Amino acid sequence: MTDTTVPRDVLTGLPSRREIAELILSDTPGRDTFVGWQHFRATRGLLVPAHRLSAAQWRTLPLRRREDYDTYRQMTNVNLPLQQTPMAQQVSRLIDRRLSANTRKRRDPTLAGVVVSGWGQYGKTATVCRVVAAFEDRWLRLHNSVNPASVPGTLDLHSPVAYVQAPVTATPKSTCVTILNFFRAPSRSLTLPQLVRQVAESLRDHGVKVLIIDDINRLRVNRADDQDVLDLIGAFMGLDITLILTGVNIPGTGLLREARWHAQQRSWAMPPLESTRIHGLEVAQAERRFELVELDRFRTATPAGIQAFVNHLQGIEEHLRLLNARDGMLTEGTMPEYLMRRTNGVVGLLGRLIEDGSLEAVASGREFLDESLLDEIVIGRDDLTHPPDGEIAAQPAKPAKRRSRGRNTVLDDRGPRDDQVAG
Repeated sequence: MTDTTVPRDVLTGLPSRREIAELILSDTPGRDTFVGWQHFRATRGLLVPAHRLSAAQWRTLPLRRREDYDTYRQMTNVNLPLQQTPMAQQVSRLIDRRLSANTRKRRDPTLAGVVVSGWGQYGKTATVCRVVAAFEDRWLRLHNSVNPASVPGTLDLHSPVAYVQAPVTATPKSTCVTILNFFRAPSRSLTLPQLVRQVAESLRDHGVKVLIIDDINRLRVNRADDQDVLDLIGAFMGLDITLILTGVNIPGTGLLREARWHAQQRSWAMPPLESTRIHGLEVAQAERRFELVELDRFRTATPAGIQAFVNHLQGIEEHLRLLNARDGMLTEGTMPEYLMRRTNGVVGLLGRLIEDGSLEAVASGREFLDESLLDEIVIGRDDLTHPPDGEIAAQPAKPAKRRSRGRNTVLDDRGPRDDQVAG
């Protein structure tokens, strides 16, 4: 006989209606400011999932609390936890290794950076931010939340990590302003040399050890301004910080088109800058080094790949709160093959399909996920997210030769230059 008694801790552990409303309506600041990043770091993974109830147990709840439970479990279903997939583990290990090495180096003029590439919905930003947030937790504990390089008597915020997005139409000025906006530092009426100097001082004064620049694929090497931005970013590598660049299909954008792979050092070496000084930022080393890692999707061509995908589905299944759910709802029968076919193994598409399907399952009263219900969910064309297996992305056209620039540039005024690599 099925036990229809609601466990006592369900009602005591269920947030009040006011608390649930605050969770839904609370403002979540963007990660591209100090306040927003700290909010993300402090609250990531803190959402406690709703208790699991059967349909019979749910019917015994008082009507008012039944509505509260439905709202809270819908929040649970659309906030799937970030799982450590084999693909994400590769990225995590590289970033952890690079940060561990760079923060222990002494008198190294240029710290190696990391480039994380992958197609849309592959989870690049989520993976990088999770790893770097964990690094910041460790760094703050190590230094008792005090900036070890702070000057006595100053009140600068301690921000070991800064996260920004590349401007849509990037120029050296807009890039500097974007970084300064993270700290809410003043940037109005400043010339480019002053902006660059202000960025360097802000990164140092706030104790920044990691600078994440997301959506770096917005830069194109056929625009002179974008090439200047890449030179500026390369100069930041001499400020005792680790640069982490993320973007869609980085190799296909041409940003690494002239880089040379050093097998022994396992890094991409960028060609040297022609300028040795960028408005006060010394480029002390002839080459800038990045380690490139591709964040892949799930693939089921091998038994290990199949098992990894099924394990991921099992993790999602354990998180979902549907009244008629059962063990194996996503992992048994033809469901794994169906989900792979619908999403092509892309983590973001899979999450969206399951989240939207769960909302539909609750709204329709079916409270269960199967192929017929998920057939009703439209998640977009997969071929717009990534190329099919075996297809190589088209390479960008050869960028135009660099023309002579005026004084409003991060480069020395030395006249025209030929193509240079985008870092």
